[in-house]
Amino acid sequence: MKTKVLLSATLLALLNLNAHAADFRAGIAVRLVTPDPLLPVSGGIGPGSPVTKKEGELSVRALVFEEGGTRVAIVSGDFLGFPSTLGNRVREKVKGIPPENIMIGATHCHSAPDCYGFPDGKGGTASDPKYLDFVVTQMAEAVNEAVGKLQPASLKIATGEAKGKIAFNYYAPQLYDPRCNVIQALDASGKPFAMLVNYAVHPEVLGPGVGILSPDLIGPLCDRIKENGGGTAIFMNSAQGGMVTADNRSADGGGDIRTWSECLRIGKLLADESLRIIQEAPVQSSPKLFCAAKKISFPVDSPLLRAIMKASPNGIPGGEPGKVTTQLNVVNVGSAQILTIPGEALPNIGYYLKRKMRGESNLLFGLTNDAFGYILTKEDWNSFKRYDYVSRTCLGEMTGEHYIDEALKFVNECPQPAPLAKAEKSN
Repeated sequence: MKTKVLLSATLLALLNLNAHAADFRAGIAVRLVTPDPLLPVSGGIGPGSPVTKKEGELSVRALVFEEGGTRVAIVSGDFLGFPSTLGNRVREKVKGIPPENIMIGATHCHSAPDCYGFPDGKGGTASDPKYLDFVVTQMAEAVNEAVGKLQPASLKIATGEAKGKIAFNYYAPQLYDPRCNVIQALDASGKPFAMLVNYAVHPEVLGPGVGILSPDLIGPLCDRIKENGGGTAIFMNSAQGGMVTADNRSADGGGDIRTWSECLRIGKLLADESLRIIQEAPVQSSPKLFCAAKKISFPVDSPLLRAIMKASPNGIPGGEPGKVTTQLNVVNVGSAQILTIPGEALPNIGYYLKRKMRGESNLLFGLTNDAFGYILTKEDWNSFKRYDYVSRTCLGEMTGEHYIDEALKFVNECPQPAPLAKAEKSN
């Protein structure tokens, strides 16, 4: 009798453990959004640049997490930026996730069609409304598909230095963040099926001037991860402002290498480093999920950005006159914490935020929920000739100060992510 009771208790404990592990679920989906026929591409303010061919396929990707009644979507598109006026149209088409729990970012690719609606200097814009409608629909369908594919999952989370010739700071070569954050989802058998890579880099190996439409290095990154068994990949950029770009410098000093083969080299290298970083991470069998959202507003002091927003066919994010309003998100998933940035924060801001965040791994999702240009501290703003361009394309002198204050106040209002259990660390 005692043996039967003991076996029953053991079986019940195992069933409870499995049920608890199954509480966390994840799903991922991808849609291709390469325009046919091809459209001009945008590398920044001004008219689009014509293209004659494509290399790789543009995509939108959605990763959904669910746990304890909370559901969160992380969405990425191969574009320079994805304004909230378009993102809100995506959110309206998504079922089963609160709109504020949907974070939409851009890889910051410089070889894709314009989503901002930049003035072309001729009274119009290079953006194509029909194409943007298509992208909005495909992005929403990707999120809805990811929800439909939710399955019991465990996580591996790790942060490490991505080594090799991947990125550098064009303004000051060594002033960039080499750390790469990786979150990998594993199915019930322990097989990886989704992998998020978070790293700071401008995907502008090609750039808009070579006549090629392309996802740049991000396409090869995602392809390599899937081919090598890491699961379907999604890339979210980090604090890559001023100017943390792909290291496509030629070894002989002959200038930048702007070829698809260089995109392949850098993308595959970053993929291999991401897989190396995550390989020995412990499995988090019962990760907890938390998501919070907060609206903040910024004054638009830049005459250039005021003019662009006024001319854009997409409209201006709501707010008081002379201001823009955007959404910040804080997400805790397992031992990691995620904070969104509505633009391109300079690396010093990124380092500071990560130092003050509260996860064992701290991820910054740049160009997410909005893409308002560069975000500088007041000390950096308009301080050096080298910073002339980034200052002109920043909302204002106090943008960085205001963002940092609001973001860290928000972080401290949210609960701290659960640290890894000792048993998980030792696995």
